[in-house]
Amino acid sequence: MKSRENLVRLKQFQVGEKRKQLLQLDMMIAEFDRMAGELDAQITSEEKKAGITDINHFAYPTFAKAARQRRDNLHNSRNDLLSQRSAAEEALTETEAELAKAEALDNRNRDTDYAGRAATG
Repeated sequence: MKSRENLVRLKQFQVGEKRKQLLQLDMMIAEFDRMAGELDAQITSEEKKAGITDINHFAYPTFAKAARQRRDNLHNSRNDLLSQRSAAEEALTETEAELAKAEALDNRNRDTDYAGRAATG
């Protein structure tokens, strides 16, 4: 009986951890989006100051080039996080299914134990 209760608690803990992981990934994705937006604004500002928007122009601002590279790196990292998020969602779904099975088994066994005690009592 205790082992079933422990299994249910373990699965509940695992579901909670998977949800936390998803939340952290969502927060990181949002932060990367925010930072990329700020870099876009800085790039636009630098290009306006210089009057040059062609990144291949010899006088294109160095800061704008560096900001573009950082922004592109953020986009790549964001895409990686989206892949991780997808995998984490699948893991959460699996863990929630395992929890549901463990809870159903625990409830079924509890009902059987209760019925057995009622018949003998």
